[in-house]
Amino acid sequence: MSRIFGTDGIRGLANGLLTADLAMELSQAAAIVLGHGHAKPGSRPRAIVARDGRASGEFIGAAVTAGLASSGVDVYDAGVIPTPAAAYLVADIDADFGVMISASHNPAPDNGIKFLAHGGKKLPDAIEDKIQEVYERREFMRPTGAEVGRINRLSDAEDRYILHLVGAIPHRLDGLTVVLDCANGAASGASPDAFRDAGATIHVIGAQPDGLNINDGVGSTHLGPLKKAVLEHGADLGIAHDGDADRCLAVDHTGTEVDGDQIMCILALAMKDAGRLNQDTLVATVMSNLGLQLALEKHGIHLERAAVGDRYVLESMVANNYNLGGEQSGHVIMADYATTGDGLLTGLMLASRVAQTGVPLSELASVMTRMPQTMINVSNVDKAAAKTHPQVLAAVTDTQERLGGKGRVLLRPSGTEPVVRVMVEAASHEEARHEAEALVKVVEHHLSLT
Repeated sequence: MSRIFGTDGIRGLANGLLTADLAMELSQAAAIVLGHGHAKPGSRPRAIVARDGRASGEFIGAAVTAGLASSGVDVYDAGVIPTPAAAYLVADIDADFGVMISASHNPAPDNGIKFLAHGGKKLPDAIEDKIQEVYERREFMRPTGAEVGRINRLSDAEDRYILHLVGAIPHRLDGLTVVLDCANGAASGASPDAFRDAGATIHVIGAQPDGLNINDGVGSTHLGPLKKAVLEHGADLGIAHDGDADRCLAVDHTGTEVDGDQIMCILALAMKDAGRLNQDTLVATVMSNLGLQLALEKHGIHLERAAVGDRYVLESMVANNYNLGGEQSGHVIMADYATTGDGLLTGLMLASRVAQTGVPLSELASVMTRMPQTMINVSNVDKAAAKTHPQVLAAVTDTQERLGGKGRVLLRPSGTEPVVRVMVEAASHEEARHEAEALVKVVEHHLSLT
């Protein structure tokens, strides 16, 4: 059987790929690998179960809960909360593991299952593989009588998380006006409450979830409504979440987007100023703009690059004791307070920096200048050979030498699509496009499948 788990758990069409049967049986397998293998002797394993607001999350959540309880796991149902809240609660109540039911920024018909290890951390591939092995063998536990798991409602789940968030920020938000776009998702309750409790005057859009409108024209993948609302209300800034609120993008008072690279740059400088940036290092992926690296270097901060995917960012952070990392998409990990990307925490920290300095977000973001970038997807080529073909590698080296320190080349086989991505950053859009198109011709000539 092919691997069920993708780059971020299991995700697909609810009642298509992701059925109630699959959800229940995978949960039964996880109960063995994550629960009974780690629970304290003489006690039943405990698990947090949470979801975003998708309609399908109701039946998938019921299936997950049934699978866990029937396998002798006590379930703590946290209801509809952000993914980072679920991760926080796993650690906060010392649960053995957690399950988050969400498809993040995907449209409403999709859904997903993400297992969280003890402490609220994402699972490494090897543990996911063990869960799949148990699932395929169907070697489940079916206790009876007093040994079956019990189901409990964790009624203060959101309150615990909000208290944690507000307690983390270094400066209150009194005097700031903030527009929040909650993507009609899991942040619809928690984000307004957190910003309000931190002292901000707030205006909220995208916070009327009905189970079917998550990410529909709002949120971090659709910034138009947020830009409009910021200008209409004369707000200091706007914050956009995605469906499960593990990401954050921002808009300054002029309605200009502030992307994940700029947010990470602002937070890295703030943490360095406070003496809290471990080893003066930020971890980002190979997709982050060269402008981020150049801006950080001016302030004595090293940029460590990881492979694409927040799990690889986190692996580098854990291995080297770094405490700040993230992706251009706004998935920012602040390891002093969270085990995963947290859009609410990121937004609060960004707003706190504005309040603390009295400097507009537009000015804070201007410390980084985005280098012009061209990205071209090349299809119908042997993507497996993209990193080994000598002529292709030579062309990449030649291009990088021409660009020098004022540009960057990235040739990357897609992990999800049958394409090779050619990305070039340069001093001008014209130069970036010219070099990218030339490199595409080399890839097509040497790697063509026809």
